Amino acid sequence: MKRHIILLISLGIAADMLAWKPAGDRMLTTWGENLNPAAVHQEYPRPQMKRGEWQNLNGLWEYAIAPRNNAEPKKFDGEILVPFAPQSALSGVGRDVTADDAIWYRRSFRVPRDWKGKRVMLNFGAVDWKTEVWVNGVKAGTHTGGYTPFSLDITPALNNGDNTLTVKAWDPGQTVKHPIGKQHDVAETIWYTNQSGIWQTVWLEPVSAAHIARLKLTPDIDRRILTVEAIASDAPDALVEATLADGNGHRISAKGYANMPFELPMPRDAVLWSPDTPQLYPLEVRLLSNGKTVDKVDSYTAFRKFSIGQCDNGNVRLMLNDKPLFHFGPLDQGWWPDGLYTAPSDEALRYDLEKTKDLGFNMVRKHIKVEPARWYAHCDSLGLIVWQDMPSIDGYPPAGVWDMPRYKIGPEMEYSDWEKQNYYKEWAEIIDFVYNSPSVGVYVPFNEAWGQFDTVKTAEWTKAYDPTRLVNPASGGNNFPTGDILDWHHYPDPAMFARDPERANVVGEYGGLGLVVLGHRWNNGDVFQYAGFPDADALCDEYEVQAENLLRLVPQGITAGVYTQTTDVENEINGLMTYDRKVVKFDEPRIRRINRRIVNCLNGK
Repeated sequence: MKRHIILLISLGIAADMLAWKPAGDRMLTTWGENLNPAAVHQEYPRPQMKRGEWQNLNGLWEYAIAPRNNAEPKKFDGEILVPFAPQSALSGVGRDVTADDAIWYRRSFRVPRDWKGKRVMLNFGAVDWKTEVWVNGVKAGTHTGGYTPFSLDITPALNNGDNTLTVKAWDPGQTVKHPIGKQHDVAETIWYTNQSGIWQTVWLEPVSAAHIARLKLTPDIDRRILTVEAIASDAPDALVEATLADGNGHRISAKGYANMPFELPMPRDAVLWSPDTPQLYPLEVRLLSNGKTVDKVDSYTAFRKFSIGQCDNGNVRLMLNDKPLFHFGPLDQGWWPDGLYTAPSDEALRYDLEKTKDLGFNMVRKHIKVEPARWYAHCDSLGLIVWQDMPSIDGYPPAGVWDMPRYKIGPEMEYSDWEKQNYYKEWAEIIDFVYNSPSVGVYVPFNEAWGQFDTVKTAEWTKAYDPTRLVNPASGGNNFPTGDILDWHHYPDPAMFARDPERANVVGEYGGLGLVVLGHRWNNGDVFQYAGFPDADALCDEYEVQAENLLRLVPQGITAGVYTQTTDVENEINGLMTYDRKVVKFDEPRIRRINRRIVNCLNGK
């Protein structure tokens, strides 16, 4: 053991890393069991705007949980493994943080000497919910919103040598009506453990004073162009050069002004992106000043088009690249037994998607949660269409709307002006965040009437903000004549209550078939399922019955189906896999055959 400690220290791993261990006795994934606290989420976190130099700040930080109105604690409680929430096992803490408290983080860092003369950006993947940041005691900035990245220029506050970074995060939970998703004060049935604070990678990056802050990439296969807009800081007169690799050894370039859109020709023989052909094209974007490159980012894009159109017998179908495509995939909660919101590793993050693809699905509904940028990059490269939900403001719909069938106009929730404005602020940030991802095809502002307000206005706002995607205004919620999609939920069997002749009709949730796998349960309490089965054979048989029921709805107009769900989650046992991802509950070849029949039901395969 002594020899191992010496070796670890010689490799630059701090000795106190050896003291870290998962908190409590919760279920662990294999990735969690093998987690190296000195090398947590080391991959570059922003695949579509990548630079060569950066410094990862994940790892052990000091932490303290204290009354939220108190000043920075003089004494911290111990160490927390960032980027895992304090409630999670992998944080090493395993403590809840109530709305009356805030969690404080502190660590030291050094800026590499060869960054001298550069601006230093401090980047956060996501922090739940209100974040305040200090560098060497200087207030660097504040951010609200639990699901999107933000960056701060900390250059003026930096010292030579050691620097101290302090972060305060406050999560109001259900005490403030803000987008919250499925975390809940009381974890039961379909509600899950609270999670707070930093939950994605924290990193430093050097940039020039004039630099690219964000890219906006818009493919248009009808006009055969890619519109590029480089939103740049401190670059009023800068030029931008974008260069696309066409896959045949050729490069296509165009120039324009920073902060203004310009067009790049689509490759002559471009392969359109689809689940069967997830073709991505490398893109390099340079910011130029006086003919010299002052910033460069590596990105990628794809060429595809999401739309709806009338097809067989007047049915409105979901279209990809002007061809009907049946969207079929699982409801994906994105929760982990050991990391809660945060996957234990990038390999784990990709595993769920690889398994989804292997099982024959062609889409995934990201359920009232937003994932790190690398998750969307995995969907892009694997070929999985994403339906992106907006995290709900509330966990409860208005009284009475649970009664089936409840699909009619109203009632809607009432919110204050601030609550509505904050919803739109966070929704706009989420759309901006996922905008460049080729796989994102559908936006879902509301789920099952949870926090559903001003539905027509919200759907129209969403469509106007990003007209390149489809809008599913209220998946399984109260229906209003708006958006591109009419969405029914029905458990356990798929059902259709009415047909909209002008919108695509989909079954946004069905299934929920449950099976307890001994040794792979979250706890020994009550379980939640829509229908339970004694063994895997009975479960698989019923899955096939429900698949046939779904296919019977296709001639009536159904053009997508979402099966609940990718994995078990806490008390829910209706996953394709167990919560720890160690057991796939179904006969995989059989399920793949069933699923491929569904996804190909509109194209004759």
